[in-house]
Amino acid sequence: MKKTFDLVGIGNAIVDVIAHGDDQFLKDMGIEKGIMQLIDCDRAETLYDAMQDRVQTAGGSVANTVAGAASLGLKTAFLGKVKDDDLGRFYVDGMRADGSVFPNPPVADADLPPTSRSMIFVSPDGERSMNTYLGAGADFNQSDVDVDTAKAARWMFLEGYLYDKPEGKSAFTLAGQACRAGGGKVGITLSDPFCVDRHRDDFRNLIAQGMDFTIGNHEEWLSLYQTTDLEAALRSAAEVCDLVVCTHSGEPVKIIHQGARTQVAVSPVTPVDATGAGDQFAAGFLGGMAMGLGIERAGEMGVAAAAEVISHIGPRPKRSLRAVFTEKGLI
Repeated sequence: MKKTFDLVGIGNAIVDVIAHGDDQFLKDMGIEKGIMQLIDCDRAETLYDAMQDRVQTAGGSVANTVAGAASLGLKTAFLGKVKDDDLGRFYVDGMRADGSVFPNPPVADADLPPTSRSMIFVSPDGERSMNTYLGAGADFNQSDVDVDTAKAARWMFLEGYLYDKPEGKSAFTLAGQACRAGGGKVGITLSDPFCVDRHRDDFRNLIAQGMDFTIGNHEEWLSLYQTTDLEAALRSAAEVCDLVVCTHSGEPVKIIHQGARTQVAVSPVTPVDATGAGDQFAAGFLGGMAMGLGIERAGEMGVAAAAEVISHIGPRPKRSLRAVFTEKGLI
């Protein structure tokens, strides 16, 4: 069938609320530095009130990837769930303003939790500490999958975080089957080492049985295969998955495609805000793959996209990725 979308993402539709927070502030607020912590609604309100310089954007890991790909000029869509509340409407408007189709209307259901949001505190060293209230987005289920959109995807990217509920697993299965039935390729981001810890067996089975590609950082791959040997972890993944990608902050990106290995150099960059580095790497990489530019060039595009986003506050590019890649001679 004729493909409508170069990239379709499925993930938790989260409003990112970003502010600065030094180490003493994090300690006073009981925030563990550098990781993503799940919080309840009351804790979310407490942290929101404590933020002094809030910047609010439509976010979520895979949604950030999709927005980055849209800025490259690709045709993109994002499937996610928001409540019909102020933040939910803000989210839909934000995704559409960034150039992506958002086919899921806000849900007017009194029993649905509020729209998801993540309070992100950026330390002076650029590290980010994420405090995420899963809210409505985590209730994404099979009925929220727009099958026509899934079938029209050339590449589909799934967010590991949605595996925290069984409904997310069944939604992934339906969406993946629809994409593959239409001739598309399906992949997943491992999302977070703690997410991998929670779903290790499911992730291993999913990668082996239903994924054409998998993207993760070195900590996630080590956690997935419960080893301290990164090469061993990547070999295990490559035995069952056609395309395996490993990012490693400040070190070369490792890619294994159908048994062939590629490394892409990374130039050291002092981050202003590391939020979104992995998300935008995926945007550049998948953008390059969707454009048919090959593994190495796609990897270079991923590295360039990550470098752009960590040079400023916020998880999405301030300049279009098309402008970034053109400037660097990548497209």
